[in-house]
Amino acid sequence: MNEAMTMLFVITDSSGYMAPIVFIFFHLVRQFIFIPVPIVCIAGGVLFGAVLGTVYSIIGLSMAGIMFFILFQYIPKVFQKVLSLKKKWLGDHVNFTIAQISILRLIPFIHYHLLSLCIVEISKNFKDYLKFSVMANIPVALFYTVFGQFMKQFSPTLIITILLSLTLLFYLLREKQVIIKWGEFFSEK
Repeated sequence: MNEAMTMLFVITDSSGYMAPIVFIFFHLVRQFIFIPVPIVCIAGGVLFGAVLGTVYSIIGLSMAGIMFFILFQYIPKVFQKVLSLKKKWLGDHVNFTIAQISILRLIPFIHYHLLSLCIVEISKNFKDYLKFSVMANIPVALFYTVFGQFMKQFSPTLIITILLSLTLLFYLLREKQVIIKWGEFFSEK
């Protein structure tokens, strides 16, 4: 992973005005080379500063979300793994709000495409998905771009406090009702 980040820095430094395009493209490629979203957003903050790094990360993450939506619609067999992961971790009857998904995206070890699948499930069409996806990407891009470069200096106590605060926010922003169909509740197994 350090080699990929070093390669990103070298390409960005040598490309000049093409650097933002390369960085946005790297957001599209990062999911195939298994680099977590926070690391790329942190690199955006280091390379472009807080404002431009956040903007480029939002654009890159939104384009990755569009690619996920298109692939999910046209190649559903490929996404059976993500669907089974959702069922295993979250169950059949969980409905997240956009605020909850935004908070979960701030936690680095939560599967990014699992949360994209949750956005697909609450969206009525592509326009809603794109709007919800951009809204859920803003906090992760902003947080990791602005504060990510300083996270290595945080104490373990502060990191635990941040994670507990995110867990509390996740609980407080949950959807207050679960709808279970009569046939599913009384199904014979």
